[in-house]
Amino acid sequence: MMDRRAAIAERIAAAVEVVDGGYITLCWLWTMGDSGKGRGGGYPRMKLNDRTCAAHIVSYTNEFGYVPRNKQIDHKCHNRRCVNPDHLEMVSHIENQKRRDIANGVVRRKRKRRRKAVAK
Repeated sequence: MMDRRAAIAERIAAAVEVVDGGYITLCWLWTMGDSGKGRGGGYPRMKLNDRTCAAHIVSYTNEFGYVPRNKQIDHKCHNRRCVNPDHLEMVSHIENQKRRDIANGVVRRKRKRRRKAVAK
């Protein structure tokens, strides 16, 4: 009998296409459903225990373990459809935004802090 992790890994492997995405190693591109179009769309989705889950998070968790609520999974290869655990990294929300901006060529300026008005 196959253990749970092996069964999940097999399901993921059956739903990917291995391609050269230009990263150090090959990308495992999800061929099944995704989160649709629009803001935050295009992330791979799969059913697990009758729940719809993000397949890249399932892949990461299956390989490396629990992801705390205050962390996100970043794609080092910059491809949302990739579920290769070697291309995924757990980071903070702020770090994920910084990496996204760098990948998209967005330059953000630091806000200047206002000084509080001093009563005379």
